[in-house]
Amino acid sequence: MTRGGPVPGAPRAALVALLTTLLAASAVLLGAGGAEAAGYRYWSFWQGNGKNWEYATQGPSVLRPDDGTVQGFRFAVSEDSGDADQPRRAPDFGAICAGTPAQDGSKRVALVIDPGTEADAPDGRKPPAPRTACARVAPDASSAEALAAVAKPLRYDSSAMLCAISGYPESGCGEQVAEDGGSTKPSAPAASSATPGTADEGDGSGGGGGPSVGLLVGIGAVLLLGVAAVFQARRRR
Repeated sequence: MTRGGPVPGAPRAALVALLTTLLAASAVLLGAGGAEAAGYRYWSFWQGNGKNWEYATQGPSVLRPDDGTVQGFRFAVSEDSGDADQPRRAPDFGAICAGTPAQDGSKRVALVIDPGTEADAPDGRKPPAPRTACARVAPDASSAEALAAVAKPLRYDSSAMLCAISGYPESGCGEQVAEDGGSTKPSAPAASSATPGTADEGDGSGGGGGPSVGLLVGIGAVLLLGVAAVFQARRRR
């Protein structure tokens, strides 16, 4: 037996082990990054279609509803429009505005205001009960103006995002919520049509809790170096 010589296959085995470890570490890092945040705590904005709720594609200060329209606002924790909770009252204009007859020179907008559940509330507060209201406003009034007519005080942040309806919640605006239910630094929801003046669903730049681009590039570079080392070792044999 040759003493002190290299063990056949040892470099390859070591490199394979290294690559396996790096791949496992990458999976852990990616999984951990995706699990940092559960979503955002905010007021979402909805439109009734006669039977069901549809997530609004325009902000309430942009949308100008017709007479007989039903609008909904729901406070909850969600990532985007795809998993947002709907108002827990039916969009029934006839029932909501039954006691508000039509008048010339004005329009009626039925509103469903749902502050959500205790699980949605910040710091374990008890939210107000859901309620409905019929706003009589000018024919060219926006949804935000209709809401202000029946649900003051409203609170907005510096970017004109709707933060509170009828004073709820007392503080905070679009906070990112961690998996354990705690709040992290305030940030705009990844998709919130309750943001006045916003006509799109957002680009997700509010920090969805995923891994950073730098982290992904770094992992990819390390893996490429490992693969290159394997080929180099094979060429030298």
